[in-house]
Amino acid sequence: MPLAFVLVNVEAGTDREVLANLKKVPEVKAAYMVYGVYDIVVMIEADTLERLREMVTKKIRQLDKVRSTMTMIVMEN
Repeated sequence: MPLAFVLVNVEAGTDREVLANLKKVPEVKAAYMVYGVYDIVVMIEADTLERLREMVTKKIRQLDKVRSTMTMIVMEN
């Protein structure tokens, strides 16, 4: 199963709200608020790479208050 980590930047002061919304997405296996360049790190898993891409573009990037994302697909587990 394809696995990816998505680094998320959100609008200032909305990290808890976005984190709560991310945790409602079934494909999200874990999500954490972090310090640094990004605000949230999300681990997602899907049946196919196409479904993984769809998750990022349609469910994560389109969440209200999400400003940008960077996706890292796991090559080896």
